[in-house]
Amino acid sequence: MRRISALLLTLLLALTPFIPALADTGATDPSEGMALKVILLVAFFAVMVGIGLYCRRNATDVKGFVLGGRAVGPWLTAFAYGTSYFSAVIFVGYAGQFGWRFGIASTWIGLGNAMIGSLMAWVILGRRTRIMTQHLSSATMPDFFQKRFGSPAMKVIASIIIFIFLIPYTASLYNGLSRLFEMAFGIPYLWCVLVMSVLTGIYVIAGGYMATAINDFIQGIIMIVGILAVIVTVLGQHGGLMGSMAELAIEQDTAMANGQTPGIFASFLGPDPLFLLGVVILTSLGTWGLPQMVGKFYAIKSEGDIHKGTIISTIFAVIVAGGCYFLGGFGRLSDGVQVIEQAGPPAGGYDAIIPNMLSNLGPLLIGVVMILVLSASMSTLSSLVLTSSSTVTLDLLKGRVIKSMDEKKQLLVMRVLIVVFIAISAVIAIIQVNSPVAFIAQAMGVSWGAMAGAFLAPFLYGLYWKGTSKAACYISFFFSSIFMTLAMLINLGVMPNFLGTLNNPIYAGAFCMLAGLVIVPLVSLFTPKPAKALVDDAFSCYEQKVLVRQTEALSDEE
Repeated sequence: MRRISALLLTLLLALTPFIPALADTGATDPSEGMALKVILLVAFFAVMVGIGLYCRRNATDVKGFVLGGRAVGPWLTAFAYGTSYFSAVIFVGYAGQFGWRFGIASTWIGLGNAMIGSLMAWVILGRRTRIMTQHLSSATMPDFFQKRFGSPAMKVIASIIIFIFLIPYTASLYNGLSRLFEMAFGIPYLWCVLVMSVLTGIYVIAGGYMATAINDFIQGIIMIVGILAVIVTVLGQHGGLMGSMAELAIEQDTAMANGQTPGIFASFLGPDPLFLLGVVILTSLGTWGLPQMVGKFYAIKSEGDIHKGTIISTIFAVIVAGGCYFLGGFGRLSDGVQVIEQAGPPAGGYDAIIPNMLSNLGPLLIGVVMILVLSASMSTLSSLVLTSSSTVTLDLLKGRVIKSMDEKKQLLVMRVLIVVFIAISAVIAIIQVNSPVAFIAQAMGVSWGAMAGAFLAPFLYGLYWKGTSKAACYISFFFSSIFMTLAMLINLGVMPNFLGTLNNPIYAGAFCMLAGLVIVPLVSLFTPKPAKALVDDAFSCYEQKVLVRQTEALSDEE
């Protein structure tokens, strides 16, 4: 595995010098341009499927299929974390919408993702998650809750929440592809969804977590090279960084009709700092409670790998998330974007902004962008369906619906459920793309808010505080799930708005996460604690003595 990681890292370094060449938008014969894009897609798909087939030997038991045998190195783990974090929802949905609403200040969202969602998550959760989950022999977040708090019911409830709220998030991944594929290839959205679904299913079903991790690494390389090339190109079309900033301020001033501060979209904090803060909290702190993100820490190999993974993951987030939101901040400069009203979305909606920005790029760069978006979508999709299938199989079906499940049967059920979840999300995506109900960002906001709001505080306090009670965890579960469901129903027009500004999924999600951090310790103070023997056993893993190098700790001996 180290040889594979070294080879892939060499590939990343080798591709970096070609970023300026990718940014060349020189004219090319249309037929040649189409052929080039098709070749890139076919090569990408062949590599993904080939890796899935290669990793079959690592997916012969449940531990190998779900966790890669808990022996995944820092590069693969860090890239798996980052690519699961940043999907087409970020590149097309969030970057377009929040770049339009906040201007260049939307870059703060990407930096918040890097510092809070990556760096702090690894530092605060990484080591403790790896140690306690291995000690408790838990492979999923619901299983952790059962064993940490001695409550089988908690395991079932957590599994149901994951099953329900991962589906809209999974469906939203496909929507980021529709306009880009139609712009680049003229291919109907239906076929984009079907191809992506089938190919993702093949490599996840064949190779499990290890295939997902290796593919995530390759997809992460593509995302880094692609986003840097796109930024260089788009800014170059408007006179570089300073020329683009000046043009953004001028464009906003000439379109201004509602009395806001001139040049606000080229300013440090943008026109709505409070809403910007809500987006930063939702998209950054949310990773701490998402099962598909926290699960990456279960599989990491060693202490040294955690240190390396922390650095790699943070740098990856700065480039990819920071780059996406930075690019989105210049969405108002696109010739294809028409302003309807300054405070509202452009013609075609927020999800049309990034595709319009990219529509006049050269064929090679458009091909790279297509691979970038496919990479972002497939990496997150594979992580979500693997999380969903393992959770339902191990936490809901095993020992309850299906009384006897040996290793072979568990693997079979997980693979079948992967197909089921991909199919469900694909159908929802196909239905939703023709519906004006929600933008990409809102669908993702509901899922993130519900799951992260429900699980973040119970998981965090469960790792650090012996006094965390079962009742507090239950209240956190139900509070966020119900609150986000109400916000969703209000947005669908099913219920009147009685939540005020909190009906917005972004505000609602951020509110649920912060509320959980208060609810869990407060309720724990007034409710019965778990059995002392159970808690002491869970925390005993932190007391075990291990030998480390002197570069990590000094000896007390003279």
